[in-house]
Amino acid sequence: MTLQSLIQDIDTIGAVDDVPTIKACVEKSYEWITQSFDSTPVNQLVTGRAHFVDALLCHLWKLFGLDAVNDLSLCAVGGYGRGHLQPHSDIDLLIVSKKKLSADAQEKVGLFITLLWDIKLDVGQSVRTLKETVKLAKDDITIATNLVESRLLIGSEETFEKLWEEANGRNSWSSKAFFSAKYDEQKRRHAKFNGTAYNLEPNIKENPGCLRDIQSIGWVAKKHFKEYDGWNLVGHGYFTEQEHSELIACRMHLWKMRCALHLVAQRSENRLLFDYQPDVAEMMGYGEEGKSSVEKMMRDFFRTVARVTELNQMLLQRFKYDMLNQSVQHSAIINEDFELLDYMISPRHERVFSTPEVILDFLNLVTNTPEVKGLSTICIRQLRNAHREFESDYYVERPACREKFMMLMKQPDFFNFGWDIMHQYGIIQAYLPEWDTIVGMMQFDLFHAYTVDEHTHRLVKQVNYFFSKENKDFPRCGRICRNLDKPEVLYIAAIFHDIAKGRNGDHSKLGAKDVATFCELHNVPSDDAEMIAWLVENHLLMSVVAQRRDIYDPDVISEFAGAIRSHNHLNLLYTLTLADIRATNDNLWNDWKASLLRELYLMTQKALDNGLQCQVTLNERVATHKHQARQILQERAVDPISVDALWARLDDDYFVRFKPTQVAWHTEEIITAQDDWLTPDNEALLVRANDNSAKGGTELFVYGKDRKALFAQVASVLDSRNCSIHDAHVTVTRDGYVFDSMIVLENDGTRLSSDSRISSLEKAVSTQLEKPGRSHENKRKLPRQMRQLDVPTKVRFFNLHDEATLVELESLDAPGILAKIGHAFVDTNMTLKLAKIATIGERAEDIFIVSNEAGTALTQEQQVSLKKQILFKLDQLEDITIP
Repeated sequence: MTLQSLIQDIDTIGAVDDVPTIKACVEKSYEWITQSFDSTPVNQLVTGRAHFVDALLCHLWKLFGLDAVNDLSLCAVGGYGRGHLQPHSDIDLLIVSKKKLSADAQEKVGLFITLLWDIKLDVGQSVRTLKETVKLAKDDITIATNLVESRLLIGSEETFEKLWEEANGRNSWSSKAFFSAKYDEQKRRHAKFNGTAYNLEPNIKENPGCLRDIQSIGWVAKKHFKEYDGWNLVGHGYFTEQEHSELIACRMHLWKMRCALHLVAQRSENRLLFDYQPDVAEMMGYGEEGKSSVEKMMRDFFRTVARVTELNQMLLQRFKYDMLNQSVQHSAIINEDFELLDYMISPRHERVFSTPEVILDFLNLVTNTPEVKGLSTICIRQLRNAHREFESDYYVERPACREKFMMLMKQPDFFNFGWDIMHQYGIIQAYLPEWDTIVGMMQFDLFHAYTVDEHTHRLVKQVNYFFSKENKDFPRCGRICRNLDKPEVLYIAAIFHDIAKGRNGDHSKLGAKDVATFCELHNVPSDDAEMIAWLVENHLLMSVVAQRRDIYDPDVISEFAGAIRSHNHLNLLYTLTLADIRATNDNLWNDWKASLLRELYLMTQKALDNGLQCQVTLNERVATHKHQARQILQERAVDPISVDALWARLDDDYFVRFKPTQVAWHTEEIITAQDDWLTPDNEALLVRANDNSAKGGTELFVYGKDRKALFAQVASVLDSRNCSIHDAHVTVTRDGYVFDSMIVLENDGTRLSSDSRISSLEKAVSTQLEKPGRSHENKRKLPRQMRQLDVPTKVRFFNLHDEATLVELESLDAPGILAKIGHAFVDTNMTLKLAKIATIGERAEDIFIVSNEAGTALTQEQQVSLKKQILFKLDQLEDITIP
């Protein structure tokens, strides 16, 4: 099958009502692209599909008799107007007439468009007069852009030429206005992707550094120069021949990925979702090894978009001056090599970056010239050329470079803009071989939003924000950072914290070895080197303890404080941990994580002050909380005798865990209910929700006579309403009453949105608990992204002491998971005392503290029985209702 034979088949279509034959032609065109993908350059596939569609549309136009309608033109616009069509891209058409169409012509046009839909072409069409089209184009930059790339398919040449003349003439968008609009449009588009293409599920069309950035160059060139071949930009002095060839090669690579993606998805899909990545990688020739193949493909992709980003910046900056008729308004000579031109640093002669040492000196110059706001086109070009010239050896191998690098690490101001340059233009990659290995490295989960190098770049920027005067959000981190004598300790730890990812082994331990070697090579004092290596090796410790351990258990605090060793270690680790979480995923940081880290930090700080006497620390906390809660209750005129009676039924552990405001709220609600309706013979449950009692989220508490599957039912109700439990504490009073307190957030980690939302949840839980039995039907389905992810279920047991066992669960965070676990506890006669729920992307990493019927730790046989029951519940694929 060839393109020519496809076009010849179109001529055999004799009537517009022969839909099966027309559809068969269209299907064959997809088959041709699929069969030719490996053997034909992608530009021939993209232009070939456009030729096929041209021929089909023109033939159908004639069959409808529309070629006989005077002054009517069928035009291709947008990407189709460029003569490029991916397999399932929209076919953008403009049907334009000099004057309003007759009723007969309108009917034929309507039937023509309907047929295109019937044969499953992805058509976007507009039917307008010349006057309407020109008026809309004046007001809408998108329409104006489409017309810049319009071409006549069939019909009146005179009408089309008139359209072209008026849409691109003196009264249309000027080059200046057009450029400004497209430049602003690009900035807004980049902002949607957080200014980076290094997203793990990138949009091949829209992401920074992707096809839209290449098209932006073409749009502006066509409008200003009336040039329709990018090669002519070389003649205008905007590109070198090498740069033009590079841009074309990048476009070809992105085209091929997009073509493969369309074929795999079988629709117009530009997001390279996890679901499609293995099949696209296989089509692209990266092999059939799953993650390994995807890793190779994505590294090439991210290196491609980095090159496009550089070329786009260079060209649009030049265009900005030329098309806006701007001249340099402000200039200042910095030294013999560099000058400032409108606050853009620019070389004063050719080949200014003569050695790697000079590149690092340049970064130091930028650091100490705060007026610098960006790099000029010439500067970017010379940096790119130098990067290629010196790529045979890593800069770290040169002693003078090592000295200059450490000078940068000791200056927080370097990380304002100098670090951005170092990352964006590959200087850190050229300096450190370890960094080179993480460039474009994928992270195959829903927890991370960015590649390893982009995540690390963002972490370093977050640390730098703590140092800045603008930091109003994290005052504790600000105080820690501003009081550091050697900021380089924290910055180097930040750079190396994930540097060993992708290797076989624990990346924290391997990274600690890497940074120890780095410190020795760079003459870092031994005490500082030891601290940096400790931070890298332990950079996950604080988040793991805060989110997955019972931080109100004195043994946990004692163990953590013993590992921390000093206030200095605690301060640096707290700062690094907070920055790490915030740089991982824009949706990851929330009030709940902030409160957990803050609590762990303060209790560890107190334990260190008490010489690791953690029980003393917690005893002080109990006394303080009781005293402050009693003061609140006195102000509210709550009966002190009733308060004493309730508190006598609760253990000290309760007063350790809950803040005075929470204790006061719980107490008042329970006493009020007991006075009104919650009598000893009443089996009902008190359910209350409060968005102000806990800093981390909405607190939901349930109080009343203990019953089976209580936690499971509440968890199922919340899950069905797209809420998640992040922490649950179960207290059973000495006389058999249960007190469940849960911190609830929306599934995306944000707080519940309104009072009505909170009230609705409270009512839903109450309604469920009033029903007989212990079942709840949860109809929430597994999200699309999770269906392709393999997360094996793991259950581990650790006996904490004679009275309880810790159950550690790792599993896919599927709908209803907590309800199923809760029922597993009931079925095996286990009592749940505490649950800590951590969702890491698609992975649930939960901790449960349980005891058996006798109130003791689980025996070996009970652990085996519970594990079997958990695995049985979680292996049931359907969203079951457990009776």
